[in-house]
Amino acid sequence: MDKQRVLVVDDDREIVMAIIRLLEREGIEAVPAYNGREAVERLNEGEIHLIIIDIMMPEMDGISATIKIRSERNIPVIMLSAKTEESDKILGLSVGADDYVTKPFSPAELIARVKSQLRRYMSLGDYNNRSGADIVLGGLSLSREERRLYVDGEPVRLTPKEYSIVELLMSKPGRVFSAEEIYERVWNETAFSVENTIMVHIRRIREKIEIDPNEPRYLKVVWGIGYKMEKIQPKQGI
Repeated sequence: MDKQRVLVVDDDREIVMAIIRLLEREGIEAVPAYNGREAVERLNEGEIHLIIIDIMMPEMDGISATIKIRSERNIPVIMLSAKTEESDKILGLSVGADDYVTKPFSPAELIARVKSQLRRYMSLGDYNNRSGADIVLGGLSLSREERRLYVDGEPVRLTPKEYSIVELLMSKPGRVFSAEEIYERVWNETAFSVENTIMVHIRRIREKIEIDPNEPRYLKVVWGIGYKMEKIQPKQGI
């Protein structure tokens, strides 16, 4: 496997260098950037497998940079912020971040989260079906080999977490997964107060795959229990 490369983005150079030292001790190559605009430029200079990015930065903040990156790439994103309010965490997740770490952070926790994201990304997140077989539900077609979802034949850009959630639900159509089970299966961490996190991801997925997200055909909520993909026969004649 090629050496893993992480882009570290923060306007505080001391924080950038501290994170780079942590990563390099783990054998992970790190690339620095000091604002969102520079981060976007760095992505064109070589392969990056994960981005750690601060929210509050000059020129282009972390939210704007993540939106820009997400429009073009599915690289995992871990957001950093000194803020602790739930609304800031939800905002970060809603624009495509895969994880969120609050400053001041534990070095051990940050490294654990980085390794978890890298492991999932580098292995294509194929934890349910090692055969790589496609899954088709109605007009949805999920290609595990490409790690891509198609809706009525058109590719849909999903973040790594969104893809993993869709893959999990599509692998067991009709089965209801609780928010906690989804979190533990996709994030590979113990679930604690994760309903809002899962709700944000489900809403984003619906906006991408449903004709009317308010009246979903595929991705359903079973109130008080969890979420499921409906059993729908593949479309004929396509």
